[in-house]
Amino acid sequence: MSWSALEAVGLGKAYRGGTALRDCSFRLPTGRVCALVGPNGAGKSTLLGLAAGLLRPTAGAVRVLGAAPAAARERIAFVAQAKPLYPQLTVDETLRMGRELNPGRWDADTARGIAAPLDPAARVRSLSGGQRTRLALALALGKRPELLLLDEPMADLDPLARHQLMGALMADAAERGTSVVMSSHILSELEGACDHLLLVDGGRVRLGGPVDDVLGAHALLTGPAADAERALSPYDVVVESRTTGRQISALVRAEDGTRPGPAPGWQLTDPSLEELLLAHLRSPEAPALLAPDTSAEGRVAA
Repeated sequence: MSWSALEAVGLGKAYRGGTALRDCSFRLPTGRVCALVGPNGAGKSTLLGLAAGLLRPTAGAVRVLGAAPAAARERIAFVAQAKPLYPQLTVDETLRMGRELNPGRWDADTARGIAAPLDPAARVRSLSGGQRTRLALALALGKRPELLLLDEPMADLDPLARHQLMGALMADAAERGTSVVMSSHILSELEGACDHLLLVDGGRVRLGGPVDDVLGAHALLTGPAADAERALSPYDVVVESRTTGRQISALVRAEDGTRPGPAPGWQLTDPSLEELLLAHLRSPEAPALLAPDTSAEGRVAA
């Protein structure tokens, strides 16, 4: 059985104040650029921390690149929200530290290319939030990871820097076949960059699979509210319906993956990624959907 970039079976993490993840099961094939989305407190940061080996699960198990997170640590790079760096070091000293901590893997050209706009003599404590993000990403990419874990990596960057660094990330992932899991609240940023989706809400994976497959399984139906029952009946799942005046708009899904033609007087359109995610987040009771290559059913993560 081939290994995955990231796999969880029955994964749970409880804290003294509550539970962050419960019975979380999925697998992410290698080579994917995965958007990890969900509301605040959904468990995204906890999931990334477990994958990076910084946290231990209280239930179930997680495997990274076919191994326990601790055993795969040299092959993983993790950029946390806080961007932890040594404040007393300079930019140049930080990059030198990255080289010394990753002998045999360090790509100095990539790291210095990402950090190029920074003053090599500037100390980390003098850098702005966006500059620290750039330096943290330089360390992560310089490590040449097989799996790159990013927790809200672009949140404190201006739009131009965000565009430039996202382009560098995607180019590196495409060139090296790096698997990427990126948490972000900027849905437009994810839609153009990611080919795989994990929606976490309430500590569980609610949607998972290739973006095109998940989008293709859903449809937006719009038509007269008075005729809604008949028009929506061919679909097994009505994720959300919203009424405006005499019109109703519904995000629907048929469990067999088909798309029945719309009833007379109704329009059927493809949802955008943002429309899909917002509808599912507003409807936490909607049934989960995991594409076949994302389901961990029948697999063991020991």
